[in-house]
Amino acid sequence: MDEKEIKFLIIRFSSIGDIVLTSPIVRCLKQQVEGAVVHYLTKPQYAVILENNPYIDKVHVLESYSKTIEKLKNEGFDYIIDLHKSLRSWRFKNRLKVMDFSFPKLNREKWLMVNLKIDKLPDVHIVDRYFEAVKLFDVKNDMLGLDYFINESDKVQIKDFGIESNKKFVAFAIGGQHETKKLPVGKIIEICNKINHTVILLGADEDFENAKSINVNCKNTLNMCGKLSLNQSASLVEQSAVVITHDTGIMHIAAAFKKDIVSVWGNTIPQFGMYPYLPGEKSRIFEIKDLKCRPCSKLGHKSCPKKHFDCMQKQDSLAIADYVNEVVGYK
Repeated sequence: MDEKEIKFLIIRFSSIGDIVLTSPIVRCLKQQVEGAVVHYLTKPQYAVILENNPYIDKVHVLESYSKTIEKLKNEGFDYIIDLHKSLRSWRFKNRLKVMDFSFPKLNREKWLMVNLKIDKLPDVHIVDRYFEAVKLFDVKNDMLGLDYFINESDKVQIKDFGIESNKKFVAFAIGGQHETKKLPVGKIIEICNKINHTVILLGADEDFENAKSINVNCKNTLNMCGKLSLNQSASLVEQSAVVITHDTGIMHIAAAFKKDIVSVWGNTIPQFGMYPYLPGEKSRIFEIKDLKCRPCSKLGHKSCPKKHFDCMQKQDSLAIADYVNEVVGYK
């Protein structure tokens, strides 16, 4: 190895949004540390998020624990930047035995907020907390926001979906990792029917049936759930006029493209520090504040623990749609 090289391993196993949120660390580390060689360890299903990133020299995927450890040992890393901070990442650090750095995860503060509604959360975005892990290397936030890179072969043309290339459309990411992060189908239908433009519904295979129900009840929607890869969905997000999304990975991909984001929040709260980071200037958060039960989890549930689901059922569909129409009208 060249004597001037400094070899870093960044660890973040999951998930889509969390990995996208690490992109400023990757970029600034590569650009600001002379001789930095940046490797990244993640789960196999998330490698696609990283493979086109020009600031990453090599992506490693988590196979069996022993096999992955042996491969990583052979790389001869100088430092580990642990942006997952879990028992699993600790096991890797323990075996690799190189100097490691991490960030304040705020598990205690989140627990207090969820369980006792005591707010000790700092007003600091997780991206800025991630930078704590690299401050010893004099790496500073360049304030250029998030990155998301798409291979040319994954870029889609909206004309292929029957939409003229000069027509504005809205991307609506209807999915979410947990049910309590997602608007009920009825609410999505109300919103879509009040939007004056084509709405492309984005999501995974498990969102297809919901999108099908929305399509049946709306004249302006196009169901692309389960029909596109993540990067193809990201390509549509990049071309959209506005993105409507829950607290999910597409929200952070949209922020990477500086899109105007209308984010709708259910059981989670922006105060956890994972709201859209440096998105389009007309981005807006919709949430039902002052609910005694909110947040009910730092992640989410299969159903509302209180059975009423007020954090989503009380969302103002007309206000959301009106704001989307207003923003599209500016463009």
